Amino acid sequence: MKKLFFYIIFLSITWGCKEKYLPKITSPATGYLVVEGFINNGQKSTIITLTRTTRLFDTLDVIYEHNALVNIEGDNQLTYPLYYTGNGNYISATSLNLNSNQKYRLRIKTQDGKEYLSDFSKVRNTPPIDSITWLRENGGVRLYINTHDPQNTTRYYQWKYKEVWEIHSAYLTNLVYDGPVDKSFVKYRFPNGAYDFSLYTCWPEDNAKRVIIGTSEKLTADKIYYPLLLIQPASERLSILYSINISQYALSHEAYLFLDKLKKNTEQLGSIFDPQPSELQGNIHCVTNPSEIVIGHVEVLEEKELRLFIKNSEVPGWNYTSPCNIEVIANHPDSILKYGLGRYPTSPSEVMFNVIMKFGAASSLSCIDCTTKGTN
Repeated sequence: MKKLFFYIIFLSITWGCKEKYLPKITSPATGYLVVEGFINNGQKSTIITLTRTTRLFDTLDVIYEHNALVNIEGDNQLTYPLYYTGNGNYISATSLNLNSNQKYRLRIKTQDGKEYLSDFSKVRNTPPIDSITWLRENGGVRLYINTHDPQNTTRYYQWKYKEVWEIHSAYLTNLVYDGPVDKSFVKYRFPNGAYDFSLYTCWPEDNAKRVIIGTSEKLTADKIYYPLLLIQPASERLSILYSINISQYALSHEAYLFLDKLKKNTEQLGSIFDPQPSELQGNIHCVTNPSEIVIGHVEVLEEKELRLFIKNSEVPGWNYTSPCNIEVIANHPDSILKYGLGRYPTSPSEVMFNVIMKFGAASSLSCIDCTTKGTN
């Protein structure tokens, strides 16, 4: 008991000595300009996103840079304008098909009169993705990217991906509440009592949320076999049909170092053993104020893509379980008020003389309406 007493006293003193620490970091009121994207030499349009940094105590997550003038310039004096489409996105009207013998850079003029330039970049060719493979690991599915450059000149790679998967609602519904909650009954959604199949099949999607880079610089051959992501065991992603589309980019050594530093700053901080945060110096500079910090690295890249599908039948024992359940409720306002709040009608469980006496009610809206989690 004496040891416990002194331990409690120690914790109380330690906790009482803690103070909130706000580092004295100077930052302009408008934040520093952040430039994301690349000059696309592939079949797709170039998309450059402009935002501003926020301070640690700011409530806004993202501050978009609106209505800037953004152009791609070649060292042959040709210019390709990018058009503002909202949310900080600036997009070329068509694919660019740039001359591989020329170099290109990005010029940005913001509404406050400042001008920014990226360094000239040569056109880099990206080798194709050889394959996407997967293995069962600890009950889940691990996806791997396989690629190589027979010329041994790429060495530095970046990958992005977009996942799409099919889902089904736990229950079909042909009922809907009619009237306010305290006075409602359920009725058929359609006069003929048909089920609403538009709410049954949907496709959620997700994009990579982290920096994914790899290098073969320490290998004799320019070959990459890289673990891309893990689908957790029993995840809904593989409950029916899963698809992933992977984009691959060949980077310069400078771009790789920039992304590696960005990765460490955003994903590997939090303990005394992690790398210390470092300043991100890219290849974009403020012409009007050379001392101003600008965050971003823009190069001319070629995008190569490959898509993979995985069916649920290919992963036996996946065992996805829906969290949904049904409560049977009498079709009466008192019963609905008492048992139906927060539940959603599915289908009749008892019908007498074409009158719905009882019905099933699902535990959440997503159980009957898949559009709460994806598009249909």
